[in-house]
Amino acid sequence: MSKYWVSFEFLRKVLNPVFPCNMLLRGYSLCVLMVDVVWVLVNATYAVIKAVHEVFKPPPMKSVDNEKAMVIGSGRGIGRDLAIQLSYLGATVICVDINEINNSKTVAYIKRKGGDAFMYTCDITKKENVDDLAQKVKTELGFVSMLFYCCGIPSPRSLLMAPNEDIHGTLDLTLTSYFWLIDNFLPEMKARNHGHIVALTSVAGLSYIKDQMPLCVAQFAVQGLAESLMEDLRINKINGVHVTLTHIYPFIVEDNSEFNLKISSYFGTITPAKAASSVLEGVLRNYPETSVPKHFLFLGHVLRILPRKATVLVRDLLDTGVDFA
Repeated sequence: MSKYWVSFEFLRKVLNPVFPCNMLLRGYSLCVLMVDVVWVLVNATYAVIKAVHEVFKPPPMKSVDNEKAMVIGSGRGIGRDLAIQLSYLGATVICVDINEINNSKTVAYIKRKGGDAFMYTCDITKKENVDDLAQKVKTELGFVSMLFYCCGIPSPRSLLMAPNEDIHGTLDLTLTSYFWLIDNFLPEMKARNHGHIVALTSVAGLSYIKDQMPLCVAQFAVQGLAESLMEDLRINKINGVHVTLTHIYPFIVEDNSEFNLKISSYFGTITPAKAASSVLEGVLRNYPETSVPKHFLFLGHVLRILPRKATVLVRDLLDTGVDFA
């Protein structure tokens, strides 16, 4: 026993000079932590002040003149109006849709108004089709600098219809095909440090819609995809490629159908053209997140921080405004 005690005393005497060094290192680590905390608080405060300032004085809009913008789902609805308005702003619009007749009408209208547009017919739910489309566009038109994906946005009509029994079909249209498009076009955007990807989601990505679980899951996933893209670009210090996540509330956008709202929306309705204009405003200002209508973005943020019971109550209240006949 005494042998072990002697050994312990010997080690304590040898290591004793090291103890002050350990205290100094801990003190240094604490100082570094305090500096980091102060730095985060200062920058977070600045970010909040800047965000409030931008509410009253938004950043200037960028030019899309001579940009090549691909609009997936340009045959109807918001996608059609996005394509048309992009052409008005001087962009070369690449119109992609599975419906050749509707898509040709969009392209014809753009050309009739003096714009520059090209038509491609594609079923994007199949990977080989997306790969072929990307290769063809790159060969014929070159670098695609803007990507708008409008296929996954449900209309009020689609929310009333029976859900798609093919879960894979819903996910492929709304989410998986987006991955395929990004895989084909994002690498060149990164290489050039120039580009813009616009992720459009609906209210189904913020709250569950009755009997539409696959759609809601896919819409939630699109938000995760957009936020992951933002982080990927930030971590890799690519500041010339932007991502904009836009929440579309279908019951706000007028639908050209015979369906009418049982109770008119408390918030009014807007035309697809005005919805597209609102989307483009957020894109041209490089906002990371927007909504249509604009004031609903704040509501979405509030719902994320409220207790679940309070969130459910708010959602039930708003649900009376989206009750369809």
